[in-house]
Amino acid sequence: MSPAASAPVPDGHDYRPLADRLRPRTIAEYIGQEHILGPDKPLRQAIEAGQLHSMVFWGPPGTGKTTLARLLASACDAQFLSVSAVLAGVKDIRAAIDQARDYREAYGKDTVLFVDEVHRFNKSQQDAFLPFVEDGTVTFVGATTENPSFELNNALLSRVRVYVLRALTGEAIERVLQVALEDSERGLGGRGLQLDDEALQQLAAAADGDARRALNLVEIAADLATDGRITPELLQEVMAGGSLRRFDKGGEAFYDQISALHKAVRGSSPDAALYWFCRMIDGGCDPLYVARRVVRMATEDIGNADPRAMQIALSAWDTQERLGSPEGELALGQAIVYLACAAKSNAAYVAYKTAMKDAQNNGSLEVPLHLRNAPTKLMKDLDYSKNYRYAHDEPEGYAAGENYFPDELKGRSYYKPVERGLEIKIAEKLRHLRELDAKAKKR
Repeated sequence: MSPAASAPVPDGHDYRPLADRLRPRTIAEYIGQEHILGPDKPLRQAIEAGQLHSMVFWGPPGTGKTTLARLLASACDAQFLSVSAVLAGVKDIRAAIDQARDYREAYGKDTVLFVDEVHRFNKSQQDAFLPFVEDGTVTFVGATTENPSFELNNALLSRVRVYVLRALTGEAIERVLQVALEDSERGLGGRGLQLDDEALQQLAAAADGDARRALNLVEIAADLATDGRITPELLQEVMAGGSLRRFDKGGEAFYDQISALHKAVRGSSPDAALYWFCRMIDGGCDPLYVARRVVRMATEDIGNADPRAMQIALSAWDTQERLGSPEGELALGQAIVYLACAAKSNAAYVAYKTAMKDAQNNGSLEVPLHLRNAPTKLMKDLDYSKNYRYAHDEPEGYAAGENYFPDELKGRSYYKPVERGLEIKIAEKLRHLRELDAKAKKR
């Protein structure tokens, strides 16, 4: 996103928001996304050369996806048509295709078909674009806040190039705001507004990388500043009650943040883990979802190195269910800190996965006769339970050399404790038992 474009602000019913009035008119006015629009970058070179290709812009809100699509069409002297996947259907797609064909027949020029929120289209709607992208009837430009790998079907994805747009930096947001305050034709210039550096930085931080949000906030503040001064105190009133962080409760940002939380716990970073937990709660995440994932962390990454981790995780989950907010979130935070600090082992997790693979890949192997119960005479006659060794009657309570696997899997080893936490002791115990097994075999 960035300032520029449009006409002076008309009065009456034709009012347009500041963010719309200040759309850039040229690439030179566009602020941000230097990683794809720098002088030597392929997209910048394609735009300047007027060489259109189908693409998808993937990035958070307010990063300039729509604006960039318009600039692309303008720079390449192409017709710009826009379709919203929230409101449109296949009928609207066909109407846009017909319009593109008529435009080419009348003027011999290309059409950029911009599809906003393209991830909202289902597979059949996405497939409707394919033949027209393939034959060049339109240059397809999609915009999405969701990961195209999951939201676009492979047929469409293979025909476009994905460009990742990033949240604007604080410096870029400040430049956007400065242009808005100085532009007297399209922006707020000429109104005598005063905005000191502290207030400017406060606005940039509140925007959280979203230029549209920054412009909306400064426009509201300007209308409330009766003396022309936009102060930090006034901005606090404007921003009261609004979350400053991006969070989508189930989309890309959601799974990125739970991944960061899990990896911070695994990496024994209690501070980072607590930060990501607070980010998710602040963004509106259901604490019970986090509670379930915390139990997963206790089993997957800590396991028997510290069995208390599971107990603490379950207690935090129970506290959240019983007390709700904010006591429940505090208990979850306590559990997350404990898990991050605990000794780590994925030995039980790896053992489970390996054992499951054997169970799935080796068919219905028979239970050895000596491990079967024999409650009836017939079963005893068939040697059920014959030669079974009752461990409690053996030295050290262990039947050295006994096999508890199906015969085909005899000797398998899944669980390999690590030399951390309680698993140090577990490993010592298992080594001793293996030594007893080895001695029993020599007899």
